[in-house]
Amino acid sequence: MRAKPWEVPDGLWERIEPLLPKKPRRFRYPGRKPFDDRLALQGILFVLHTGIGWEHLPQELGFGCGMTWQQAGVWERLHELLLAELHAADQLEWERAIADASHLQAKKGARKRVPARSIAAGQAASTTSS
Repeated sequence: MRAKPWEVPDGLWERIEPLLPKKPRRFRYPGRKPFDDRLALQGILFVLHTGIGWEHLPQELGFGCGMTWQQAGVWERLHELLLAELHAADQLEWERAIADASHLQAKKGARKRVPARSIAAGQAASTTSS
């Protein structure tokens, strides 16, 4: 049987898991048990693979969403880790690389922002009081 594209193989999971934030549970009033991180990642991959919206993710699949990972910098560290591994294995084609504003800031080439001029001649008269 062919593996589903959103299932995370053990080898990949071993590289990703150390990058995830640890959530210590309180001893007293521990609250709800934390959601399994591997299932959360599989949920993210399922949404990316199928193109469905988060709100349409079937609850029966048992996936989560992993929203706290962005705030913890997980995606940036994962990207750096995988790029370093690919570079070490000489598997990157740098001549095909593209850098855009989502990765780099155009500080020298960017024009200064100018505040928009007001088109009104002055303050408008109040319509609620005289």
